[in-house]
Amino acid sequence: MQCEMDAFPTALPTRDFIDKIVEISPIDSVKRRSTGRYWIVVESIYAPVRSRIHVHYNAPVHLLVLYEDGARREGETSVDGLPPSRLQNFAKKLTFVPAGRRYREWHNISAASRVTYLYLHPAMLQKSARAGAVYTPKIFFEDSTLWATAIKLKSVLESNSSDTAYLEALLDVLAYELWRSGQESTQALPANRGGLASWQMRVVGDYIGQHLNEQVSLAKLASLTRLSKHHFCRAFKQSFGISPYGYHLRRRTQQAQLLLSDRTTSITDVAFDLGYSSSSSFSLTFRKVTGQTPSQFRRNLK
Repeated sequence: MQCEMDAFPTALPTRDFIDKIVEISPIDSVKRRSTGRYWIVVESIYAPVRSRIHVHYNAPVHLLVLYEDGARREGETSVDGLPPSRLQNFAKKLTFVPAGRRYREWHNISAASRVTYLYLHPAMLQKSARAGAVYTPKIFFEDSTLWATAIKLKSVLESNSSDTAYLEALLDVLAYELWRSGQESTQALPANRGGLASWQMRVVGDYIGQHLNEQVSLAKLASLTRLSKHHFCRAFKQSFGISPYGYHLRRRTQQAQLLLSDRTTSITDVAFDLGYSSSSSFSLTFRKVTGQTPSQFRRNLK
């Protein structure tokens, strides 16, 4: 899973790749602030209590919505192809709108709302670790791993950090996590029909993400899904397209790339942080997955 830094174009001015940003009316009902680098733009929205707003979006750019705070007395949110939602308390929820899908919502705001829009160019998501990944729409879902990555990405963009390597590593991770999150809704068949159910995928994915610095037991993962080890392995590969060991290794390597992007952290410290017994064993594994050693990976960062 090599991080191909030269696959990104030079920095683009904010919104240069966006034909149409999210429309909010009345136009003076909210406060908006945006910034961007490469093929991504982050926009922060604040809507005061007792305001009534209408939102509309339809563009050839993916949109990830982070509802950081807020609630509505009444309203509705819809994305083409999905049933509409009238959820009132949407704090800490996510909505994903694939490029070309129409997104609408309206609120009678009952609690001051802070929302973040991440505009993601499709070419950026094509750098996902899984070739041919398909990104599916979702309304008001929860994904703690995806949320944490999106918040880190927002922070880097808003701070105008010059750490390009860290930004690009975050973009790679976000692309993969968006695909994984979408699989939980599209691969919801019960295990006895070949794949894990959505709750099983979520539980296993979260557990692996929280134990990247440990040797994860196959028996433990199977018990979390209430399946035998043999049945679990077959269902996991059907759902994720990779073995449990391979998935853990991929997630571990993605975390290693993020840590290595910080040049103030030694390779030995990265190895120990991820649970390796030595820097040499870490280097061997990293090279097996990415095709380069940790030192070479660092030298190739721009």
